[in-house]
Amino acid sequence: MTCEKEDKHKGVKAVVAVGTSTGGPKALLEILPNIPSDFPAAIVIVQHMPGGFTKSLAERLNNLCEITVKEAEEGDILQPGWAYIAPGGYHMMFETPGDSNIVIKLSKEPPVNGHRPSVNVMMKSLSDTGIKNVVGVILTGMGKDGSEGIKAIKNKNKGFIIAQDENSSVVYGMPKGAVQTGAVDVVLPLNEIAYEIVKYVGGV
Repeated sequence: MTCEKEDKHKGVKAVVAVGTSTGGPKALLEILPNIPSDFPAAIVIVQHMPGGFTKSLAERLNNLCEITVKEAEEGDILQPGWAYIAPGGYHMMFETPGDSNIVIKLSKEPPVNGHRPSVNVMMKSLSDTGIKNVVGVILTGMGKDGSEGIKAIKNKNKGFIIAQDENSSVVYGMPKGAVQTGAVDVVLPLNEIAYEIVKYVGGV
Protein backbone atom coordinates (compact mmCIF):
# COMPACT_ATOMS: atom_id res chain seq x y z
CA MET A 1 0.00 0.00 0.00
CA THR A 2 1.79 3.10 -1.23
CA CYS A 3 -0.99 5.65 -0.75
CA GLU A 4 -0.21 8.41 1.71
CA LYS A 5 -3.74 9.67 2.31
CA GLU A 6 -5.59 8.71 5.45
CA ASP A 7 -6.83 5.11 5.59
CA LYS A 8 -10.28 5.32 7.16
CA HIS A 9 -10.69 1.55 7.75
CA LYS A 10 -14.46 1.52 8.00
CA GLY A 11 -16.87 -0.99 6.56
CA VAL A 12 -18.12 0.13 3.16
CA LYS A 13 -21.87 0.66 2.84
CA ALA A 14 -22.02 1.52 -0.87
CA VAL A 15 -19.95 0.79 -3.97
CA VAL A 16 -19.69 2.63 -7.29
CA ALA A 17 -18.65 0.29 -10.12
CA VAL A 18 -17.25 2.01 -13.23
CA GLY A 19 -16.53 0.45 -16.61
CA THR A 20 -14.80 2.16 -19.51
CA SER A 21 -12.48 1.62 -22.47
CA THR A 22 -11.52 3.98 -25.32
CA GLY A 23 -11.48 7.54 -23.97
CA GLY A 24 -11.71 6.26 -20.42
CA PRO A 25 -8.62 7.88 -18.87
CA LYS A 26 -9.87 11.33 -19.90
CA ALA A 27 -13.34 10.51 -18.59
CA LEU A 28 -11.94 9.36 -15.25
CA LEU A 29 -9.92 12.57 -15.05
CA GLU A 30 -13.20 14.46 -15.40
CA ILE A 31 -15.08 12.44 -12.77
CA LEU A 32 -12.78 11.35 -9.95
CA PRO A 33 -11.25 14.75 -9.07
CA ASN A 34 -14.84 15.94 -8.44
CA ILE A 35 -15.52 13.29 -5.79
CA PRO A 36 -15.11 14.80 -2.28
CA SER A 37 -12.70 13.40 0.31
CA ASP A 38 -15.57 12.42 2.64
CA PHE A 39 -17.30 10.33 -0.05
CA PRO A 40 -19.02 7.49 1.85
CA ALA A 41 -18.62 4.80 -0.84
CA ALA A 42 -15.82 2.80 -2.43
CA ILE A 43 -15.24 3.06 -6.19
CA VAL A 44 -14.10 0.10 -8.29
CA ILE A 45 -12.98 0.68 -11.88
CA VAL A 46 -12.27 -1.44 -14.91
CA GLN A 47 -10.42 0.50 -17.60
CA HIS A 48 -9.45 -1.63 -20.58
CA MET A 49 -5.66 -1.27 -20.58
CA PRO A 50 -2.72 -3.62 -20.94
CA GLY A 51 -0.62 -4.54 -17.92
CA GLY A 52 1.78 -1.85 -16.78
CA PHE A 53 -0.39 1.14 -17.67
CA THR A 54 -3.04 1.00 -14.96
CA LYS A 55 -0.58 1.67 -12.13
CA SER A 56 0.61 4.95 -13.67
CA LEU A 57 -3.01 5.94 -14.37
CA ALA A 58 -3.91 5.30 -10.73
CA GLU A 59 -0.92 7.30 -9.50
CA ARG A 60 -1.78 10.22 -11.77
CA LEU A 61 -5.38 10.25 -10.59
CA ASN A 62 -4.35 9.92 -6.95
CA ASN A 63 -2.27 13.08 -7.27
CA LEU A 64 -5.27 14.99 -8.63
CA CYS A 65 -8.04 13.67 -6.39
CA GLU A 66 -9.29 14.31 -2.86
CA ILE A 67 -10.09 10.60 -2.56
CA THR A 68 -7.35 7.96 -2.66
CA VAL A 69 -6.89 6.20 -6.00
CA LYS A 70 -4.76 3.07 -6.32
CA GLU A 71 -4.18 0.11 -8.57
CA ALA A 72 -6.09 -2.76 -6.96
CA GLU A 73 -4.09 -5.44 -5.18
CA GLU A 74 -5.04 -8.93 -4.06
CA GLY A 75 -6.62 -8.75 -0.61
CA ASP A 76 -7.47 -5.04 -0.63
CA ILE A 77 -10.51 -4.36 1.55
CA LEU A 78 -12.91 -1.83 0.02
CA GLN A 79 -12.93 1.41 1.98
CA PRO A 80 -15.11 4.52 1.64
CA GLY A 81 -13.31 7.36 -0.08
CA TRP A 82 -11.01 5.02 -2.00
CA ALA A 83 -11.01 4.11 -5.70
CA TYR A 84 -9.46 0.86 -6.97
CA ILE A 85 -8.46 0.40 -10.61
CA ALA A 86 -8.21 -3.19 -11.87
CA PRO A 87 -4.65 -3.94 -12.94
CA GLY A 88 -4.19 -4.57 -16.65
CA GLY A 89 -4.22 -8.27 -17.43
CA TYR A 90 -6.26 -9.27 -14.37
CA HIS A 91 -9.96 -9.66 -13.72
CA MET A 92 -11.05 -7.87 -10.54
CA MET A 93 -13.47 -9.87 -8.43
CA PHE A 94 -14.74 -9.75 -4.85
CA GLU A 95 -15.26 -11.97 -1.84
CA THR A 96 -17.04 -11.45 1.48
CA PRO A 97 -15.13 -13.64 3.95
CA GLY A 98 -17.84 -14.00 6.59
CA ASP A 99 -17.78 -10.40 7.82
CA SER A 100 -18.95 -7.03 6.52
CA ASN A 101 -15.82 -6.47 4.44
CA ILE A 102 -15.63 -6.78 0.66
CA VAL A 103 -12.22 -8.07 -0.39
CA ILE A 104 -10.64 -7.75 -3.84
CA LYS A 105 -9.55 -10.94 -5.58
CA LEU A 106 -7.46 -10.76 -8.74
CA SER A 107 -7.76 -13.49 -11.35
CA LYS A 108 -5.87 -14.60 -14.44
CA GLU A 109 -8.89 -16.52 -15.71
CA PRO A 110 -9.28 -16.27 -19.51
CA PRO A 111 -10.42 -13.00 -21.11
CA VAL A 112 -14.18 -12.56 -21.47
CA ASN A 113 -15.20 -11.31 -24.91
CA GLY A 114 -11.57 -10.36 -25.43
CA HIS A 115 -11.21 -8.39 -22.18
CA ARG A 116 -9.13 -8.98 -19.05
CA PRO A 117 -10.01 -7.05 -16.98
CA SER A 118 -13.66 -7.36 -17.91
CA VAL A 119 -16.34 -4.93 -16.76
CA ASN A 120 -18.93 -7.72 -16.83
CA VAL A 121 -16.80 -9.96 -14.62
CA MET A 122 -16.20 -7.15 -12.12
CA MET A 123 -19.85 -6.07 -11.93
CA LYS A 124 -21.26 -9.60 -11.76
CA SER A 125 -18.85 -10.49 -8.96
CA LEU A 126 -19.81 -7.34 -7.07
CA SER A 127 -23.50 -8.16 -7.48
CA ASP A 128 -22.86 -11.59 -5.95
CA THR A 129 -21.61 -10.00 -2.70
CA GLY A 130 -25.19 -8.98 -1.95
CA ILE A 131 -24.33 -5.36 -1.16
CA LYS A 132 -27.50 -3.31 -1.57
CA ASN A 133 -26.24 0.17 -2.42
CA VAL A 134 -24.53 -0.09 -5.80
CA VAL A 135 -24.12 2.49 -8.55
CA GLY A 136 -23.12 1.14 -11.96
CA VAL A 137 -21.47 3.60 -14.37
CA ILE A 138 -20.73 2.85 -18.03
CA LEU A 139 -18.45 5.35 -19.75
CA THR A 140 -17.06 5.79 -23.25
CA GLY A 141 -15.64 2.72 -24.97
CA MET A 142 -15.84 0.28 -27.86
CA GLY A 143 -17.98 -2.85 -27.71
CA LYS A 144 -20.58 -3.79 -25.14
CA ASP A 145 -18.56 -4.82 -22.09
CA GLY A 146 -20.59 -3.94 -18.99
CA SER A 147 -24.04 -4.53 -20.46
CA GLU A 148 -24.46 -7.88 -18.70
CA GLY A 149 -22.85 -6.49 -15.55
CA ILE A 150 -25.30 -3.63 -15.12
CA LYS A 151 -28.20 -6.02 -15.59
CA ALA A 152 -26.82 -8.13 -12.73
CA ILE A 153 -26.47 -5.05 -10.52
CA LYS A 154 -30.00 -3.93 -11.40
CA ASN A 155 -31.58 -7.33 -10.82
CA LYS A 156 -29.66 -8.56 -7.76
CA ASN A 157 -28.84 -5.32 -5.98
CA LYS A 158 -31.56 -2.95 -7.23
CA GLY A 159 -28.67 -0.75 -8.31
CA PHE A 160 -28.75 2.72 -9.86
CA ILE A 161 -27.24 2.78 -13.35
CA ILE A 162 -25.66 5.76 -15.13
CA ALA A 163 -24.49 5.81 -18.76
CA GLN A 164 -22.45 8.51 -20.48
CA ASP A 165 -24.24 10.25 -23.33
CA GLU A 166 -23.24 9.99 -26.97
CA ASN A 167 -22.11 13.58 -27.45
CA SER A 168 -19.49 13.44 -24.68
CA SER A 169 -18.28 9.90 -25.45
CA VAL A 170 -15.15 9.32 -27.52
CA VAL A 171 -16.74 6.05 -28.65
CA TYR A 172 -20.44 5.46 -27.96
CA GLY A 173 -20.23 1.68 -27.88
CA MET A 174 -20.32 0.61 -24.24
CA PRO A 175 -22.84 3.29 -23.16
CA LYS A 176 -25.07 2.49 -26.14
CA GLY A 177 -24.97 -1.21 -25.31
CA ALA A 178 -25.88 -0.38 -21.72
CA VAL A 179 -28.82 1.80 -22.74
CA GLN A 180 -30.10 -0.94 -25.05
CA THR A 181 -30.46 -3.31 -22.08
CA GLY A 182 -33.17 -1.11 -20.55
CA ALA A 183 -31.33 -1.17 -17.20
CA VAL A 184 -29.97 2.40 -17.35
CA ASP A 185 -31.66 4.91 -15.04
CA VAL A 186 -30.09 8.08 -16.39
CA VAL A 187 -27.97 9.11 -19.41
CA LEU A 188 -25.73 12.10 -18.72
CA PRO A 189 -22.96 14.16 -20.29
CA LEU A 190 -19.56 13.47 -18.79
CA ASN A 191 -19.43 16.73 -16.84
CA GLU A 192 -22.60 15.85 -14.87
CA ILE A 193 -21.74 12.29 -13.86
CA ALA A 194 -19.66 13.05 -10.75
CA TYR A 195 -22.44 15.24 -9.34
CA GLU A 196 -25.02 12.50 -9.97
CA ILE A 197 -22.86 9.88 -8.26
CA VAL A 198 -22.31 12.06 -5.20
CA LYS A 199 -26.00 12.99 -5.02
CA TYR A 200 -27.19 9.40 -5.25
CA VAL A 201 -24.69 7.94 -2.77
CA GLY A 202 -25.42 10.74 -0.31
CA GLY A 203 -29.06 9.70 -0.24
CA VAL A 204 -28.61 6.00 0.53
